[in-house]
Amino acid sequence: MKSLEIERKFLVRTLPAQLETYPSHQIEQGYLCTEPVVRIRRQDDSYYLTYKSAGLMVREEYNLPLTEEAYAHLKTKIDGILICKRRYRIPYGTYTIELDLFEAPYHHLQLAEVEFSSEEAALAFEAPDWFGEDVTHSSRYHNSNLSKPQTFS
Repeated sequence: MKSLEIERKFLVRTLPAQLETYPSHQIEQGYLCTEPVVRIRRQDDSYYLTYKSAGLMVREEYNLPLTEEAYAHLKTKIDGILICKRRYRIPYGTYTIELDLFEAPYHHLQLAEVEFSSEEAALAFEAPDWFGEDVTHSSRYHNSNLSKPQTFS
C-alpha cells in the first residue's frame, strides 16, 4: 500500500510518566538497501517489506505484507545491524507519539516520531516538554542509517 509519510522526529529529554501503561510493540527491522530504502520489519507477529523514497520530513512509503517464512529468508540478506526496539504509542491531543526505545547497540537512544496529514500541520506542531532536540532534518537518525555500524562510532 502506498502512502505519503509526513513526520517529525525528536530526541527525548525525559521519558513520560507511567510509560508502561501505554500500548507498545516489539519491532525488529533490517535493511536490504539504504539508497533507496528497502526494509523488512517484524512488528510483534506481523511482517512487512517497505520501500521509502528519499527525503527527510516528507517521503513516499510503500508497505507490503510478508509471511513469517519470507521475512526469515530476507532477514539473512540484510546489510548492517538488525535494529531492535520497543515502540510505545502515546496519545497527545489529536496526534499519536511513537516513542522508540532501542536495544543494543543503541540502548542509549530514545526517539519520538509524530506523523501528520500535511506539511502545514507538521510545521505547526508544538512538541511536549519531554521532547528534546528536533532531528527531523538529520538523516543520521533515520533507522536506515542507524543500521550502518559506523553511524554513532
